[in-house]
Amino acid sequence: MRSAQGSSRALLCSTAFLLVLLSSASKDERDLQQRDVTFDLDKIMQEMQQPDSFMLQKEVDLSDLFDPKVDFGEQVIVPEQYDTLSERGRPSFGPRSFGGPPILEYPVEFPLARPSSDNLQAICLHGDRRPSYPDSYFPASGFGQQKRRASAVNKAESWFSTCCKGNETWGRDVTLCCATQAWELSVESFCEEDSSVKDRLYDCCRQTGRDRLNCFHNDAPNPNYEPTEELPVPPLPSSAGFSFDPNTCQRTVMTPYSVRGNRRKKVKKPSTSQKVDIDFPPGRPTVDAIESLCHNQKLRPLYTVKCLPGEGYEMLARQAKTINRIEKGFKQCCKKKQDVLNCADQKWRLELNRFCAGENGEQVDFHCCSTSQTAQDRYNCFQSISPDPHYNMTSAAEELSLTKICDTHKIIKKKFPVGFPLKSFMTQCCPLPDQDKTSCLEQKLKETSDKLCSSKKASPPAVRRCCRASSEEAPQCISKILMDAVTKATNVSRQKKKKRCPLS
Repeated sequence: MRSAQGSSRALLCSTAFLLVLLSSASKDERDLQQRDVTFDLDKIMQEMQQPDSFMLQKEVDLSDLFDPKVDFGEQVIVPEQYDTLSERGRPSFGPRSFGGPPILEYPVEFPLARPSSDNLQAICLHGDRRPSYPDSYFPASGFGQQKRRASAVNKAESWFSTCCKGNETWGRDVTLCCATQAWELSVESFCEEDSSVKDRLYDCCRQTGRDRLNCFHNDAPNPNYEPTEELPVPPLPSSAGFSFDPNTCQRTVMTPYSVRGNRRKKVKKPSTSQKVDIDFPPGRPTVDAIESLCHNQKLRPLYTVKCLPGEGYEMLARQAKTINRIEKGFKQCCKKKQDVLNCADQKWRLELNRFCAGENGEQVDFHCCSTSQTAQDRYNCFQSISPDPHYNMTSAAEELSLTKICDTHKIIKKKFPVGFPLKSFMTQCCPLPDQDKTSCLEQKLKETSDKLCSSKKASPPAVRRCCRASSEEAPQCISKILMDAVTKATNVSRQKKKKRCPLS
């Protein structure tokens, strides 16, 4: 009896609970109905184009989720769309959960613009004030796309330096030709490397020929090559892979006829196996350089232009004559006991201003001579491209050695006799290759020392003093006698130095 009553009560409770649920469902029926939802596609696409919406994390206000008045059945959540690359293939910021740090934490100023007559001076003048990218700039792994772009920039800047400083004798036209070839090669090598990896190809590399080059130029963030770094950037090791031949360029030649008529004509530079060998321009005299400028003046060459072909080398001849006039002025200034630096600096500025002005006042086609710059800019340009701005290359290059005896033995015999014959030195050692000549001279010097000191014949006082020393010190003493004579003879030969040809 009690069991039947318990079952009836359970059935009654279950029925009541079911009725409550059905009642609740009927009230909320409107909330569970499916409805058509419309999307404003234009609005969504507009939001996707906003740069701030790319891959950015945003703060979300969750208060609406807990508002009982909000009808969640009418809300539709549309996920934001992200694109990690912009139209041209440049990287944009991305969240760290999408594959590591944002790419632009390691920005690269890429690509570079096409060299032109308008930006060539800035290319050469501001090379150390534009960014470069050493290996340490990037993490050891990842960022392959940025690394390839950085490598392209490094190559181009290194090759630009070659064009600006390697052979300033070319003049503006050929220097521009060199820079253009360097830029085009850097573009082609970048596209070749970029297409060799499984990554999104830079958009300009999908094009070919002139269209590709124009695309890179139009993408350049700094088309005028303006300086962007406050402090000079340490130079990177030079990049191999670029070899420039001036013969491949058309160059502007200033002939006497064309100068008189204030006209220029394009001719091809004569093909020749000779190389330009001239140190132009000389560095500007400074407080730090004036001592070596005067001390090493006899070591620096003067030039003759009689050896140059008549056409195609007018710029080289102009540079040679300018150096000769500057060195003549330096010689006069260095003889003074006061105000030497000011004298030398005035002479340097005077002759380089004269270099930039043609015979009839026309502008010389050399990038440091641009009329758009101030006089100080011109001087800074010449100083920046000087192969020896501090006048210290000549002293190291002319360091004397025992092998100089082969060039000076006649002067030694005539003016600075050493008290022992030198014929055996000349006949046995001087014909040998340079790598064997030194060891031969040292061996011959020891034999001569032993022979002199063991001989009973009278010797000059200096030799006798050497022979009173030990057997180990005697050859060194004899060597000093010989080197003193070599030094004196070399100074004499320098005083009689002949002008050399700027072509070798």
